Amino acid sequence: MLTARVPTRAPAPVTLDKPPVRVDFGRSTWTVRRYGAALRVDRRTVLVCLALTAAVCVLSVLTLGTGSISLTPTQVLTALFDADSERRARLVVVDWRLPRLLFALLCGAALAISGAIFQSLTKNPLGSPDIIGFSSGSYAGASVVMLLFGTANYLAVGTGSLIGGAVAALVVYLLAYRGGLHPFRLIIVGIAVGAGLSSLTSMLLLSVSPHQAMLAATWAAGSLSGLGFGELGPTVIVFVALLLCSVAVVRPLVQLEMGDDTAVALGVRAQRARLAGTVVGVALTALVTAAVGPIAFIALAAPQISQRLTRSSTTLRIVPAALTGALVLVAADFAALRIDLPVGVVTVCVGGVYLAWLLARQYAARR
Repeated sequence: MLTARVPTRAPAPVTLDKPPVRVDFGRSTWTVRRYGAALRVDRRTVLVCLALTAAVCVLSVLTLGTGSISLTPTQVLTALFDADSERRARLVVVDWRLPRLLFALLCGAALAISGAIFQSLTKNPLGSPDIIGFSSGSYAGASVVMLLFGTANYLAVGTGSLIGGAVAALVVYLLAYRGGLHPFRLIIVGIAVGAGLSSLTSMLLLSVSPHQAMLAATWAAGSLSGLGFGELGPTVIVFVALLLCSVAVVRPLVQLEMGDDTAVALGVRAQRARLAGTVVGVALTALVTAAVGPIAFIALAAPQISQRLTRSSTTLRIVPAALTGALVLVAADFAALRIDLPVGVVTVCVGGVYLAWLLARQYAARR
């Protein structure tokens, strides 16, 4: 049987009458293309980070000029950047006050990143190391070193703080794990463990001499006083290492916020990612506790403030959260210098009001 062959014609070239439609990400973005790679940056986040950086710089200058010897912003800037400036002003600004300011910036950033990690893990704005007991573990570990071993050595207290935070995290993790780590169960167990550790610390304070108890209680108030460049160096090294680790855990934790099934489908090992996030968050909290004592509510408030400023769907944006935490702690230290109180007392007073507002807001949202 013969069949006729129909000649085939080459397809006509496709022409685009209109340019390709750009993808709408729902937010205004900037795209940077270099060397064959493209980086998409959220415009609002960049502007918020620039504004936070400017606010931190202004407040830092004001803080460096505040104290028993008052200095104008011009004198502060001259002392910072002019090696031939007045010797007295340079001594006050660079040698005495600059380490305190740098500790405030570093500790505020560390607490904010830690709070952002735990709020992402628990999917709850109350999920900060202050609430779920990890700060209490670091405080208890440092108190054991100071009260039972009778030493206030910086390295020894830091080691005790790290061990206490790690033990608290392990206990909370084991008690909250039931075929998986449920965020609400983690918060409830953490609150209970934190209360128990606080009771243990109080018992230790009552069992030692009044002089030892007073020293530990003064440290427990959280103060940036008496810190110098000698203590700053090791703290910066550990913070940089933990910052790199926190950047590494951001992506899997953000994917976990979409649900375990979705995250696993994207190749995330859920329990391993949660464990890594917990370890990094506890280490950041322990670092701050070892350096300056327990500073409350920065980890609770800073990520939420950052999220509202950037209008992000997640609290786990490292740079805005770190800048917000640094700004909040420097502002608290500026107020503490004005009223002559430890900075930890100021953060507790302000943070208590914020916590009450947050609880009332959550209650109203569920009605």
